[in-house]
Amino acid sequence: MRRQLAEQSGRAAERRAAEWLASAGWRIVAERVRTPRGEIDLIVKRPGTVAFVEVKYRRKPADLDLAIDEHRLARVAAAVECVAHDYATAGEDIRVDVILLAPGAPPRHIANAWMP
Repeated sequence: MRRQLAEQSGRAAERRAAEWLASAGWRIVAERVRTPRGEIDLIVKRPGTVAFVEVKYRRKPADLDLAIDEHRLARVAAAVECVAHDYATAGEDIRVDVILLAPGAPPRHIANAWMP
């Protein structure tokens, strides 16, 4: 039951993040992309840039600071390596972004969060 609730919260957070990114001028290209090395929550584009977005939701805004770490980002980056060529054209910048969400807090967008 807990896993189902977490899944529902995660999907709702991904929808909220997609809406927020769209309102900021990003075009949603794909959602929940599965690769052999992990899942990418959102893939978004705007001229010259493709962002592979990890969405994290926490019930308390104070917990957002611990929602993402180097290990999780490395996993997302590995997944991106599997599919980047399918979404980025020559000359487009590729980056890994993070959107942190919690009730009562504005979305926190960390652009280019992964730098190996």
